[in-house]
Amino acid sequence: MDLQAFLDDFLQTDDLDRLAADIHELLGCPVMIADAAFRVLAWHHSGSFDDGPFQGSIDRGRFNLEISSFLLNHDGPDENGVQYVKLENSPYPRRFSSLRTNGVHVGYLNLVDVNGALKDVPEKTLVTIESALAKQLRFKGSRESLLLTTDEAVLMHLLRGKFASEPLFRLQAAAVGLANFAPARLALVNVELFHSKNWSDNALRAAITELLPGSRSLIYEGNILLLVHGEPDIAPLRVIARRFNLRIVVSSRFKNLYDLPRIHAAAGEVMEFLLPLSRKPFAVSTGPFGTLMQLRHLAPRGDLVLPEVRALAERDAADQTNYCLTLYTYLCCHHSLQETCAALYAHRNTVLYRVRRMKQDFGIPLDDPKKHLTLVLSSALMLLEAGEDRMFVEEMWIE
Repeated sequence: MDLQAFLDDFLQTDDLDRLAADIHELLGCPVMIADAAFRVLAWHHSGSFDDGPFQGSIDRGRFNLEISSFLLNHDGPDENGVQYVKLENSPYPRRFSSLRTNGVHVGYLNLVDVNGALKDVPEKTLVTIESALAKQLRFKGSRESLLLTTDEAVLMHLLRGKFASEPLFRLQAAAVGLANFAPARLALVNVELFHSKNWSDNALRAAITELLPGSRSLIYEGNILLLVHGEPDIAPLRVIARRFNLRIVVSSRFKNLYDLPRIHAAAGEVMEFLLPLSRKPFAVSTGPFGTLMQLRHLAPRGDLVLPEVRALAERDAADQTNYCLTLYTYLCCHHSLQETCAALYAHRNTVLYRVRRMKQDFGIPLDDPKKHLTLVLSSALMLLEAGEDRMFVEEMWIE
């Protein structure tokens, strides 16, 4: 077969299995085509080909989490989205290419280089094959997005905010078997640090199934989303995090699956805050970060800060003093000198001096109960602006 014969089939049919067979004949290697959700859509190989990772993907109907995380986070693809990888448990190198059309990522082409000849194939030939497949997958995806025939498709549609109302979501959910699916929490799993080239045993999925039975997973925006039943202990998730080098944020409890986009967004905000702080694995709940996340939402509202408190912050910045911290702590301790001193590890006379200066020199209305909330908020926002965000986290989050 030549390239023109492949293109003729592409123009005359929308059969991905036939196109996979054409590519196999044209390039002389096993072929697998997957969509952007890592579902295996078509494949073809000769009868004598025997390879565990390849067959495992066929049996599951999708790439496992190891392959998926590699494709999402590997640093090796060239400017055309192509990457070669040699597995621990296969004698054959792989060529993965990202399939895109009009800037939209629609899937992957996996070629197994059984004869070591793929690098001799003209680049123009490979690019033409990939372009044709990308257009075919874009058409297939557009058609399926209207049908929503799987539970995963419905959940993805929900996360993208595509349902106009809850009743419409409920109707569609019932059609795909989600009517009685009521997860209690969402575990948002970042796989950036997870690197595995052992793609046969599906180890991560097996560990999740063992420690979190009944959970469902899908990949969305580069993360694994685990929908977990019951009241999961954080301990099993920490085991998974350490074993596979993952970073996990567990949401607050929710009862309505229609709330999933809101729950996902809240967990995502915590993850966004934590990722730059550590390259170590962790598993945390969103609860201890509630105050900080609220303050981060208010951070752009500098107009909410009392001028007197802003003057305190300017003095802190100029003279390396701690007036804002003392003010915030003093208010949170209900004006208790003893508790404030203990929280700040400061001498009583030091705290008394700062309180007196705040009243006399800066006009802070400490004795006006109507100003209490505004003072707390103003001092908190100034501390946040000064980079003291960790002080608003209720407990340590990295072991």
